[in-house]
Amino acid sequence: MGIFERYLTLWVALCIVVGVALGHVLPGFFGAVAAAEVAKVNLPVAVLIWLMIVPMLLKIDFGSLGEVRKHWRGVGVTLFINWAVKPFSMALLGPFFIGHLFAPLLPAGQISSYIAGLILLAAAPCTAMVFVWSNLCEGEPHYTLSQVALNDVIMVFLFAPLVGLLLGVASISVPWGTLLLSVLLYIVVPVIVAQLWRKVLLRNGTAGFDRVMRTLQPLSLVALLATLVLLFGFQGEQIVRQPLVIAMLAVPILVQVYLNAGLAYWLSRRFGVAWCVAAPAALIGASNFFELAVAAAISLFGLNSGAALATVVGVLVEVPVMLSVVRIVKATRDWYEAGAARAPTALEARQ
Repeated sequence: MGIFERYLTLWVALCIVVGVALGHVLPGFFGAVAAAEVAKVNLPVAVLIWLMIVPMLLKIDFGSLGEVRKHWRGVGVTLFINWAVKPFSMALLGPFFIGHLFAPLLPAGQISSYIAGLILLAAAPCTAMVFVWSNLCEGEPHYTLSQVALNDVIMVFLFAPLVGLLLGVASISVPWGTLLLSVLLYIVVPVIVAQLWRKVLLRNGTAGFDRVMRTLQPLSLVALLATLVLLFGFQGEQIVRQPLVIAMLAVPILVQVYLNAGLAYWLSRRFGVAWCVAAPAALIGASNFFELAVAAAISLFGLNSGAALATVVGVLVEVPVMLSVVRIVKATRDWYEAGAARAPTALEARQ
């Protein structure tokens, strides 16, 4: 394990502090970077995400993609968490924390908007960043790619009616441009580039391929840290101006992340899912497609709305919280595998 991996928590903490400080000191610079977007997709962030995920996609051998069928239990668990648990649990947690527990401390006129933003965040399962979390916990890359692709397809059809149901809105204006461009930028193009590059590298043998992978590994983590500086820099002024509001909005997000990750991890263990699938399943079940959530909040409620702020809080907590989930699943691997090894036998005994 290199110095970046060994002290990743420290680097993340430093990047948060640096990002907030720079965002407060240089709001004009970060405003210009934030404005470099197409269909609400920030292009500098997109480039950094490319640098994060392309090295991970290089590891995927499409010739072995069919093997993901043996992980059908893991796919089922993640789909259940993403689409049957996550949005509906936030529809309960949001009103409880924001509409009841913290209501006296929040501006009354924004409470319903805050809750709407939290629901928008929960209704959009994560895409590109999952490759980063899966790689950090040594997850099965074919399963991760298949699950992300399946979530993208489902999202195209289910995001609008699901959000409409939970928000009680008859017609939801889905930012289709953001959704389709994000899938294209973060999934389709990187997969194609990575597979073409993989073929070129493997023509010279596995030794050259392994050497390139070792070189690229630190680049992925540097890009992750740079992304963190940008994301916190974008909201530096907001954090300094409204720290209490942001802290309160973070509470239901944190509760849901750990709830969904824990439930996905436990169900995977209960059904005998291999740990290399259960670890990314927990992470996929807990994380969010924040680009889509932010764009939907802005299009529905406006740039300065409470909904937009709530989705941005999701961006702020995403990286440090998901890194903590990575640490938890890695630390509990022995416990997990001791129980998962017995689960298939118990299932078979009942058949």
